[in-house]
Amino acid sequence: MIKRIFDFIFSLIGFLISLPILLIVSIIIKLDSKGPIFYRGNRVGKKGKMFKIFKFRTMVPEAEAIGGSSTANDDPRLTKISGFLKKYQLDELPQLINVIKGEMSLVGPRPEVKIYIDMLPKEQKDLILSVKPGMTDFASLWNFHEGKLLAGSKDPEKEYLEKIRPKKIELQLKYVRERSFLLDLKLIFETILKIFK
Repeated sequence: MIKRIFDFIFSLIGFLISLPILLIVSIIIKLDSKGPIFYRGNRVGKKGKMFKIFKFRTMVPEAEAIGGSSTANDDPRLTKISGFLKKYQLDELPQLINVIKGEMSLVGPRPEVKIYIDMLPKEQKDLILSVKPGMTDFASLWNFHEGKLLAGSKDPEKEYLEKIRPKKIELQLKYVRERSFLLDLKLIFETILKIFK
């Protein structure tokens, strides 16, 4: 209950403070390319409940039908403005709406597409889905700019599954096992520092 109250209050404050940025980015996205402002992909939430994530669109419309879920920095599906948005994690900012709605938390394992969740052994899957997905966690800080690691790869999806995902799962499980209010504060603070660095 404390975590939910904290999430709601601080995500609402964060949303109101960042509203001018959200409006400016929305206008730039509309001017940059055709398509919606937001990407609303399906993600798996707590206890397997599906929800639609809010992210600023950084790819061409229907990008998932053209390629996989993993995105390298040199992916041809990316829009012109995407590099700037991803560098400062601005594409993730609208997820504050998901936190306000109670679908996500400020801190928790990053929300995944169903195909990746279904690959997990039952014990790991149950543990990760026992908490709400979050905007940041240990895995987010470890792999802050995933697209850079995948750039130049002939098969970004395969590269992600083999070189990134195993460590990501390990760190997601670490968060679930060690989670606490103080740890959440620490991870939020470290994420803010990382963005401004």
